[in-house]
Amino acid sequence: MPTHPQESDRAASDPVAPVPEGAGRPPRGDLPQPGPPRPEAANGEPGPDAAGPGRAEDEYTTAIKELEDRWRRALADLDNLRKRHARELERERAVERSRTAAAFLPVLDNLELALTHAGADPGAIMEGVRAVRDQAVNVLELLGYPRHAETGVAFDPALHEVVGVVQDPDAPPGTVVQVLRPGYGDGDRQLRPAAVTVAKRE
Repeated sequence: MPTHPQESDRAASDPVAPVPEGAGRPPRGDLPQPGPPRPEAANGEPGPDAAGPGRAEDEYTTAIKELEDRWRRALADLDNLRKRHARELERERAVERSRTAAAFLPVLDNLELALTHAGADPGAIMEGVRAVRDQAVNVLELLGYPRHAETGVAFDPALHEVVGVVQDPDAPPGTVVQVLRPGYGDGDRQLRPAAVTVAKRE
Protein backbone atom coordinates (compact mmCIF):
# COMPACT_ATOMS: atom_id res chain seq x y z
CA MET A 1 0.00 0.00 0.00
CA PRO A 2 1.57 3.28 -1.12
CA THR A 3 2.46 5.85 1.46
CA HIS A 4 1.87 9.65 1.00
CA PRO A 5 4.26 12.26 2.38
CA GLN A 6 2.92 14.20 5.36
CA GLU A 7 1.94 17.86 5.05
CA SER A 8 4.48 18.81 7.66
CA ASP A 9 7.25 17.26 5.66
CA ARG A 10 6.28 19.27 2.57
CA ALA A 11 6.18 22.49 4.56
CA ALA A 12 9.64 21.84 5.99
CA SER A 13 11.09 20.98 2.60
CA ASP A 14 9.66 24.19 0.99
CA PRO A 15 12.13 27.03 1.66
CA VAL A 16 9.47 29.83 1.59
CA ALA A 17 6.24 28.95 3.18
CA PRO A 18 3.26 30.71 1.62
CA VAL A 19 1.38 33.20 3.82
CA PRO A 20 -2.33 32.74 3.84
CA GLU A 21 -4.31 35.65 2.39
CA GLY A 22 -5.53 38.07 5.04
CA ALA A 23 -3.00 37.08 7.64
CA GLY A 24 -1.04 39.94 9.32
CA ARG A 25 2.70 40.33 8.90
CA PRO A 26 4.93 40.91 11.92
CA PRO A 27 6.13 44.53 12.34
CA ARG A 28 9.55 45.40 10.99
CA GLY A 29 12.08 47.39 12.91
CA ASP A 30 12.65 49.99 10.15
CA LEU A 31 9.01 51.13 10.05
CA PRO A 32 7.73 53.97 12.36
CA GLN A 33 5.69 52.76 15.23
CA PRO A 34 2.36 54.45 15.89
CA GLY A 35 2.49 56.91 18.82
CA PRO A 36 -0.17 58.01 21.27
CA PRO A 37 -3.05 60.06 19.83
CA ARG A 38 -2.78 63.89 19.98
CA PRO A 39 -5.00 65.53 22.58
CA GLU A 40 -8.19 67.00 21.22
CA ALA A 41 -10.85 69.18 22.74
CA ALA A 42 -14.27 67.88 23.55
CA ASN A 43 -15.68 69.28 20.28
CA GLY A 44 -13.14 67.44 18.17
CA GLU A 45 -10.84 70.45 17.57
CA PRO A 46 -7.14 70.39 18.51
CA GLY A 47 -6.51 71.07 22.18
CA PRO A 48 -4.48 73.95 23.62
CA ASP A 49 -1.30 71.88 23.52
CA ALA A 50 -1.62 71.32 19.78
CA ALA A 51 -0.33 74.83 18.84
CA GLY A 52 2.47 74.70 21.42
CA PRO A 53 3.45 77.24 24.12
CA GLY A 54 5.67 79.27 21.78
CA ARG A 55 2.77 80.84 19.91
CA ALA A 56 1.01 81.94 23.13
CA GLU A 57 4.21 83.53 24.42
CA ASP A 58 4.63 85.46 21.16
CA GLU A 59 1.08 86.81 21.46
CA TYR A 60 1.69 87.92 25.07
CA THR A 61 4.95 89.62 24.10
CA THR A 62 3.27 91.49 21.25
CA ALA A 63 0.43 92.65 23.52
CA ILE A 64 2.87 93.87 26.19
CA LYS A 65 4.89 95.81 23.61
CA GLU A 66 1.74 97.44 22.29
CA LEU A 67 0.65 98.49 25.78
CA GLU A 68 4.11 99.90 26.54
CA ASP A 69 4.02 101.91 23.32
CA ARG A 70 0.59 103.33 24.15
CA TRP A 71 1.77 104.17 27.68
CA ARG A 72 4.82 106.06 26.34
CA ARG A 73 2.66 107.95 23.87
CA ALA A 74 0.24 108.97 26.65
CA LEU A 75 3.12 110.21 28.80
CA ALA A 76 4.49 112.25 25.89
CA ASP A 77 1.07 113.78 25.20
CA LEU A 78 0.63 114.66 28.87
CA ASP A 79 4.05 116.30 29.02
CA ASN A 80 3.34 118.32 25.88
CA LEU A 81 -0.01 119.43 27.32
CA ARG A 82 1.65 120.53 30.57
CA LYS A 83 4.28 122.54 28.71
CA ARG A 84 1.68 124.16 26.46
CA HIS A 85 -0.46 125.08 29.47
CA ALA A 86 2.56 126.61 31.23
CA ARG A 87 3.38 128.70 28.16
CA GLU A 88 -0.20 129.91 27.82
CA LEU A 89 -0.37 130.78 31.53
CA GLU A 90 2.86 132.76 31.37
CA ARG A 91 1.62 134.58 28.27
CA GLU A 92 -1.63 135.52 30.02
CA ARG A 93 0.32 136.78 33.03
CA ALA A 94 2.53 138.91 30.80
CA VAL A 95 -0.52 140.39 29.06
CA GLU A 96 -2.17 141.18 32.41
CA ARG A 97 0.99 142.81 33.77
CA SER A 98 1.29 144.92 30.64
CA ARG A 99 -2.35 145.98 30.85
CA THR A 100 -2.00 147.00 34.49
CA ALA A 101 1.23 148.90 33.90
CA ALA A 102 -0.28 150.70 30.90
CA ALA A 103 -3.24 151.79 33.04
CA PHE A 104 -0.88 153.56 35.47
CA LEU A 105 1.09 155.42 32.80
CA PRO A 106 -1.26 158.46 32.85
CA VAL A 107 -0.83 158.63 36.63
CA LEU A 108 2.94 158.80 36.23
CA ASP A 109 2.57 161.44 33.54
CA ASN A 110 0.54 163.64 35.88
CA LEU A 111 3.07 163.16 38.69
CA GLU A 112 5.82 164.24 36.33
CA LEU A 113 3.77 167.32 35.44
CA ALA A 114 3.20 168.15 39.12
CA LEU A 115 6.93 167.93 39.84
CA THR A 116 7.62 170.24 36.91
CA HIS A 117 5.41 172.95 38.48
CA ALA A 118 6.73 172.43 42.04
CA GLY A 119 7.68 176.12 42.29
CA ALA A 120 4.18 177.33 41.48
CA ASP A 121 1.32 178.16 43.84
CA PRO A 122 1.24 175.59 46.70
CA GLY A 123 -2.54 175.48 46.48
CA ALA A 124 -2.36 174.52 42.81
CA ILE A 125 0.19 171.83 43.59
CA MET A 126 -2.11 170.41 46.26
CA GLU A 127 -4.99 170.31 43.82
CA GLY A 128 -2.78 168.60 41.24
CA VAL A 129 -1.61 165.92 43.69
CA ARG A 130 -5.19 165.28 44.74
CA ALA A 131 -6.21 164.90 41.12
CA VAL A 132 -3.41 162.40 40.54
CA ARG A 133 -4.52 160.46 43.62
CA ASP A 134 -8.09 160.32 42.37
CA GLN A 135 -6.85 159.15 38.99
CA ALA A 136 -4.89 156.30 40.57
CA VAL A 137 -7.91 155.30 42.66
CA ASN A 138 -10.01 155.24 39.51
CA VAL A 139 -7.46 152.98 37.79
CA LEU A 140 -7.58 150.51 40.69
CA GLU A 141 -11.36 150.51 40.60
CA LEU A 142 -11.35 149.78 36.87
CA LEU A 143 -9.03 146.86 37.57
CA GLY A 144 -11.55 145.48 40.07
CA TYR A 145 -10.19 146.91 43.35
CA PRO A 146 -12.53 149.64 44.64
CA ARG A 147 -11.39 151.95 47.45
CA HIS A 148 -12.86 151.69 50.97
CA ALA A 149 -12.30 154.74 53.16
CA GLU A 150 -15.78 155.48 54.49
CA THR A 151 -16.38 156.70 58.05
CA GLY A 152 -19.57 156.39 60.07
CA VAL A 153 -20.28 152.90 58.70
CA ALA A 154 -20.62 149.77 60.81
CA PHE A 155 -17.44 147.82 61.37
CA ASP A 156 -17.09 144.94 58.90
CA PRO A 157 -14.31 142.41 59.62
CA ALA A 158 -14.23 141.51 55.92
CA LEU A 159 -13.37 145.11 54.96
CA HIS A 160 -11.83 146.67 58.08
CA GLU A 161 -8.85 146.04 60.32
CA VAL A 162 -9.14 147.55 63.78
CA VAL A 163 -6.00 149.38 64.87
CA GLY A 164 -7.56 151.31 67.74
CA VAL A 165 -10.70 151.79 69.81
CA VAL A 166 -11.72 155.33 70.84
CA GLN A 167 -14.39 156.86 73.03
CA ASP A 168 -16.64 159.03 70.84
CA PRO A 169 -20.00 160.11 72.28
CA ASP A 170 -21.14 161.31 68.86
CA ALA A 171 -20.54 157.97 67.13
CA PRO A 172 -22.64 154.87 67.67
CA PRO A 173 -20.69 152.01 69.25
CA GLY A 174 -19.04 149.68 66.76
CA THR A 175 -18.85 152.21 63.93
CA VAL A 176 -15.79 153.41 62.02
CA VAL A 177 -14.61 156.75 63.42
CA GLN A 178 -11.42 157.29 61.41
CA VAL A 179 -9.71 155.62 58.43
CA LEU A 180 -5.95 155.56 58.86
CA ARG A 181 -5.23 153.59 55.70
CA PRO A 182 -7.76 152.96 52.92
CA GLY A 183 -8.53 149.45 51.81
CA TYR A 184 -8.86 148.17 48.26
CA GLY A 185 -10.84 145.28 46.83
CA ASP A 186 -13.63 143.01 47.98
CA GLY A 187 -13.82 139.36 48.91
CA ASP A 188 -11.32 137.16 47.10
CA ARG A 189 -10.07 140.18 45.14
CA GLN A 190 -9.13 142.21 48.18
CA LEU A 191 -5.68 143.77 48.10
CA ARG A 192 -5.82 144.81 51.75
CA PRO A 193 -8.44 145.78 54.38
CA ALA A 194 -8.86 149.35 55.60
CA ALA A 195 -7.05 150.20 58.83
CA VAL A 196 -9.61 151.97 61.03
CA THR A 197 -10.42 153.10 64.56
CA VAL A 198 -13.78 152.05 65.95
CA ALA A 199 -16.03 153.69 68.50
CA LYS A 200 -15.91 151.98 71.85
CA ARG A 201 -18.96 150.12 73.03
CA GLU A 202 -20.50 151.17 76.34
